[in-house]
Amino acid sequence: MDATELFFDTIRKGLNDRLELQIANNASVVNAKDMRGFTPLIFATYFNNSEATEILLKHNAEVNIKDASGNTALLGVSFKGNVPLAKLLIDNNADVNAQNNSGITPLIYAVQYNQIEVVKLLLKHSADMSVKDNTGKTALDYAKEKGLSEIKALLN
Repeated sequence: MDATELFFDTIRKGLNDRLELQIANNASVVNAKDMRGFTPLIFATYFNNSEATEILLKHNAEVNIKDASGNTALLGVSFKGNVPLAKLLIDNNADVNAQNNSGITPLIYAVQYNQIEVVKLLLKHSADMSVKDNTGKTALDYAKEKGLSEIKALLN
């Protein structure tokens, strides 16, 4: 197993105490990509691993780097609904208006998955409600489509 694979495995297993040493031995692993285009930061947030996320950000992980589908860590966190991780990423300059290959933004994902607290957080940090995905729909369009009245009220 090479250093990058070992680093991803360490994150997967939640062995956060080993991350600092691995970074010290090979700093390039912080922004390395696996075969799916995931970075350690995207991977750590996928597993809701806040401690690993904090360690990676401390070591200058690129917060807006995209995987093969064009997703950033914040895009992934937005549909999963992890508000503390979303806040951590935003506090570290995550682009709240990043779009993936389908044109989906964190706000659109948060609406599609009815993650109201993430919607509120994104709006507080100037998420653009007018952005349309590749199908021509905005976050409000999805809220109306799904009958999400509370989210619809936030977006009106």
